[in-house]
Amino acid sequence: MDIYQVGGAVRDGLLGAQIKDRDWVVVGANSDALTALGYRQVGADFPVFLHPETHEEYALARTERKSGQGYKGFTTDSSESVTLEQDLSRRDFTVNAMARATDGTLVDPFNGQRDLERGVLRHISAAFSEDPLRVLRGARFAARFNFCIAPETLELMAAVTRSGELTTLAPERVWQELRRALGETYPQRFITVLRECGALEILFPELEALFGVPQPAKYHPEIDTGEHILLALAQAVLLSANERVRFAVLLHDLGKGATPKDILPSHRGHEDSGQALIDGVCKRLRVPREHRELALLVCKLHTRVHHALDMPAPTVIEFLESADAYRRPQRFEDFLAACIIDATGRKGLSAQGYPQAERLRSAHRDTAEVDVQQLRDDGLEGLELAAGIHTARIEKLIRSDS
Repeated sequence: MDIYQVGGAVRDGLLGAQIKDRDWVVVGANSDALTALGYRQVGADFPVFLHPETHEEYALARTERKSGQGYKGFTTDSSESVTLEQDLSRRDFTVNAMARATDGTLVDPFNGQRDLERGVLRHISAAFSEDPLRVLRGARFAARFNFCIAPETLELMAAVTRSGELTTLAPERVWQELRRALGETYPQRFITVLRECGALEILFPELEALFGVPQPAKYHPEIDTGEHILLALAQAVLLSANERVRFAVLLHDLGKGATPKDILPSHRGHEDSGQALIDGVCKRLRVPREHRELALLVCKLHTRVHHALDMPAPTVIEFLESADAYRRPQRFEDFLAACIIDATGRKGLSAQGYPQAERLRSAHRDTAEVDVQQLRDDGLEGLELAAGIHTARIEKLIRSDS
């Protein structure tokens, strides 16, 4: 029985990056042998075991054969005769198909180290196209490392797209890859790679529709709306690690893809049309409620924030209340973060300040506390109490501004 460290841990070790998870493959053994050593089996589809002390995952070496549609349509063989190279050959990219023996020797049958040094994601064999999830994984790894996709690999990803197999992916898996990509260092690469192989139009048609759609003349018309989204995602990496904020940034301009062509480059009403599109994306991918709510709020109100410096006190309070800032202050901070990213995620504006956000933030801070008990003592209740709180907030902001 031989044990090798495999996958991401080997890759990240060669990159000098932090290793988060360690995976191991066991060659020349069977389930009974590992169970006898105290390993606990947890895999349902194929034998995966937890080490009795470290609780790290140890999988029996296996091969996979395509036997049906989708990423689950595989028959596996994890017999003792499966070799390490056979196990590595079933993996997606050469950079993920390296192993390290217990004595430190690197096992690299597919030249993954060379591709790692060159910054290339390259498939191992034609079997790559048998798993449609690898299209998304390729885009996500590009988002993590900013690697280029080998031309022959990109063509295979395009072939998978043309085959229709992407439609077999479970919504949860698509969402999982998207949310992980949004947390990477180059999330915009996830979108560009999917566009290059035609997958964006299949998986996220609402985003594909933004490319080629002009921006209003005052917002750098030389870039289209899709390109603005890419710039905003790059800006999000600098300003917010919050996954919900980045998701809201990704979707905040979806309504511009539905703007009637006869009113372009104006996008009047895109805040309203974007609501239904965001709702559709979130329902289709089964996006968590918190992500959906923030994305809808940003879409609905982000253009109003641009005018915050010109808002009189009553309008500022009305805005804060419509954003539910008093009841959900943390979500309001996330909302402002997304608006700052939108405003500065443009050519030449990445280092520019955005005083509109600070205006709303300070107004919220100055009016967060109102003597509600005094209003109740004055006999106000129900709608009258709500109106009294609203008026008290306006008066506090006027005093604060004076």
